[in-house]
Amino acid sequence: MELLMGYLLIFFARMLDMSLATVRTLMVMQGRKFQSALIGFFEVGIYVTVLGKVVNSLDNPMNLLAYCLGFAAGNYVGIMLENKIALGNLSAQIILKTANNDILIDTLRKEKFGVTSYEGQGIEGPREMLTVALNRKDMARLKKIVDSIDPNAFITVNSISPIRGGYFTKMKK
Repeated sequence: MELLMGYLLIFFARMLDMSLATVRTLMVMQGRKFQSALIGFFEVGIYVTVLGKVVNSLDNPMNLLAYCLGFAAGNYVGIMLENKIALGNLSAQIILKTANNDILIDTLRKEKFGVTSYEGQGIEGPREMLTVALNRKDMARLKKIVDSIDPNAFITVNSISPIRGGYFTKMKK
């Protein structure tokens, strides 16, 4: 029973450590200094403790297996957690394919999305294009609105770090 508890401790501690690492990496990429430092403090404490337990008993391959499984599970859980938290900002570029462009633009604006429209030139001729700055957590809502009006629209998304100005910045306050 004691051995099983040791394996579970290694597994869950490593899973927690890797989940924290995923979230910390996101915080670093977004320039969130305090949050990434705080998460990193706990992350490295767990990592060193668990690694020490595994290295001090290399004669037990089950410890290493629990460590590896915890690493793998931690990556999975970390990504799921990061998707739930949905921190950060995005810029969506939408290339419209129907004549319902004004309806879509009006709907997005009524739903409090900042929309900039302009004309682009594609292989099939002119296309109206939209740029929308949004919080990551609002991406599913944006996609649902676009799909309901123009299911053939082409959408690309990029992570951004807004600097200043525009409707997007005013929405965040």
